[in-house]
Amino acid sequence: MEKIALISLGCAKNLVDSEVMLGILNRAGYAFTNRLENSDIIIINTCGFIGPAREEALSEIRKAVQVKRKRPALKIVVTGCYVQRDRDSLIQRFPEVDAWMGVNDFDHITDALRGISYPHRNRAFLYDHASPRHLSTPPGWAYIKISEGCSHHCAFCAIPLIKGPYHSRPISSIVQETLRLVSEGVREIDLVSQDTTFYGKDVGMKDGLPHLLQELIAIRGLEWIRILYGYPEEITDSLLETMQEEKICSYLDIPFQHADSRIIHSMRRGLSGDESLKLIESIRKKLPGIALRTSVIVGFPGEGKEEYTRLLDFVRAARFDNLGVFTYSRESGTGCFEMGDPVKESVKQRRRNRLMELQAEIAYECNSKYLDRKLDVLIEGKLQGDPSTLVGRTRYQAPEVDGIVLLKSDPSLKDDPSGEIHKVEITHREGYDLLGELIS
Repeated sequence: MEKIALISLGCAKNLVDSEVMLGILNRAGYAFTNRLENSDIIIINTCGFIGPAREEALSEIRKAVQVKRKRPALKIVVTGCYVQRDRDSLIQRFPEVDAWMGVNDFDHITDALRGISYPHRNRAFLYDHASPRHLSTPPGWAYIKISEGCSHHCAFCAIPLIKGPYHSRPISSIVQETLRLVSEGVREIDLVSQDTTFYGKDVGMKDGLPHLLQELIAIRGLEWIRILYGYPEEITDSLLETMQEEKICSYLDIPFQHADSRIIHSMRRGLSGDESLKLIESIRKKLPGIALRTSVIVGFPGEGKEEYTRLLDFVRAARFDNLGVFTYSRESGTGCFEMGDPVKESVKQRRRNRLMELQAEIAYECNSKYLDRKLDVLIEGKLQGDPSTLVGRTRYQAPEVDGIVLLKSDPSLKDDPSGEIHKVEITHREGYDLLGELIS
């Protein structure tokens, strides 16, 4: 039985594609390993969104090639966004790779491995409830991808070039997949998409996401539903009213990207800083205690000290629970490519570091609202290197990107409580993380 090592790079949406490939390969009789040196086949699912992501992909391909030079029989398959975007240059650069596959044909991974020809799609592959899937996330939760592609035209973003226009999965397919996952022990589902709040608009649905949420709320055994990646101008009253339901995590990830009106206009984004602050105020009024996350870009062409100061002031005023800061990456084919990349990399890094320092202070203060509260915590497993400490998350913490909850194990728990939700009293805060004690 051939052993496969699959390396998944990039976002949660990429991870779902990787899990579908693993499901297909598992059904085809392949085994899996985490060690490249023990594998017969290495699959690398790449991200090609920005320069640093491509550098990470190149590094992993080089590692695989080094292994193959010692074991020529090893097969290497490279898939994903980077391949979709720069296939020809990658083929020239790495002749040792046996097969290349973009984002349109993940379901033909076994054909690619065996050198069998297959019909190619003209748009990005989007799995459904019938697709086999091998989860790689900790017990108790899973991502569900509800759409593929994007129909926005943000000036800095290459996703529409790579994935094509937005197309939604049917509600029935998402519900059926959720039912299966819940039957397998999943308690939290995290809805992911390039723009989750756009869901259904491509097929003429009004309030598509609220309709989907209402269907998911009715599923017995499903405890938490989390919405990731919502565009500011698509956060509607209907959505916020639906989010008042107990099962939906009081959490939103809204990428505002910047606050200066001129920069926002150049980015082809929707809301100015003042408009964004009004939206945040409205969200918090309708959903008191909600945890908000955003992402912003520093060093966009035209961003000087004045524009950057407005961004700092915006973050200071908005008081996000969590914040991701990206340095501008000039991408060929995007709307702002011709604007060049005038802001020095050292300036970008300095601006990023200053924002992250500010956010660390804000996040620490925000975490004070959880002290002495009794919160439900989804246990994900034991802390690496310390089996007496458990790692979990509250409904206010998204997986992989936000802080965690650390708590000591308790005799009342079974040996491995991973995937279970327990009541925990939050006793301390430590940076972005919370510390708590199990309530027996």
